[in-house]
Amino acid sequence: MTVKDLEQQLPLVCIQENYDNKDVTAIYTSDLLSDVLANADDNAVLVTIQAHKNTVAVGSVKESPAIIICNDRPVPDDMIAAASLERIALFTTSMNQYTVSGKIYLLLNGK
Repeated sequence: MTVKDLEQQLPLVCIQENYDNKDVTAIYTSDLLSDVLANADDNAVLVTIQAHKNTVAVGSVKESPAIIICNDRPVPDDMIAAASLERIALFTTSMNQYTVSGKIYLLLNGK
C-alpha cells in the first residue's frame, strides 16, 4: 500500500499534496514526540494530535511518508509549509487515533 492508497481508502483530508508516494509498511501512534523519536520504525506513518511544525521535524528524522492529524485539529500554515518542504503527506481526519490506527492496521494486514 502507498500513501495515495491510504488517502483513497480512509476518510482523510489531504492538506499537503507535495509528497512522495512512498510505500506504507508501518504506523506509529503517539502524541509524545520524544516517544516517536525513540520508538517509531523508520518509514512509519505517524498518527497523532500534535499539530505543529515540530511534528514534521520528527517525521522527517524518522522518514515518515505521512502524518495524520486526528480529531479535526486545526493545522497551522507553518506545519503545512514544513511538510511540503520535507515532501511528507499531511492529512487530517475527524477520527481519533485509536480508530485511525485500527483501520490502517487492517489495511496493512489485508483484512
